Amino acid sequence: MGGFTLWFTGLSGAGKTTIAELVAPELERRGLAVEWLDGDVVRTHLTKGLGFSKEDRDTNIERIGWVASRLTRHGAAVIVSAISPYEEARRKARALVEEFGAFVEVHVATPVEECERRDVKGLYEKARSGEIAEFTGVSDPYEEPSSPELRIDTTAHEPLESARLVLAKLEELGLLGVAA
Repeated sequence: MGGFTLWFTGLSGAGKTTIAELVAPELERRGLAVEWLDGDVVRTHLTKGLGFSKEDRDTNIERIGWVASRLTRHGAAVIVSAISPYEEARRKARALVEEFGAFVEVHVATPVEECERRDVKGLYEKARSGEIAEFTGVSDPYEEPSSPELRIDTTAHEPLESARLVLAKLEELGLLGVAA
């Protein structure tokens, strides 16, 4: 079986990382080599120095897409969890990955009000008070995916159920064998 990229997109606090943390070990249990590119970790190591302007965000997503494409090329199951707010940048990442394998976009479609309620770091509050400029969902746009392979509203699905939906979609797409 070839590599693929599972791309989680959504607002800060939507549940991207939480779902990825549940999906990754299951993929490993099924014998896949898993690499996880988490947005916060990538910004520390790969894209340090980039800001949050549209240009910098697009550069960030392009770099993540390029790394994901290389890993996909070598047969890895790549999990990306990054806000990735702009449709065009996600489309370019998809094109890079699809040269070598499947790109499965999962829109973690949690309403901004719920993301704000969950916000343990206080980022939404800081954005609303003007302490943080260019914050996605508050002072910067989030362009919802027009046709993701899967859309999950985490107000309707608990994390384990959300992870099961993702795994079922990967099975449906022929990217995983059915669980034992």
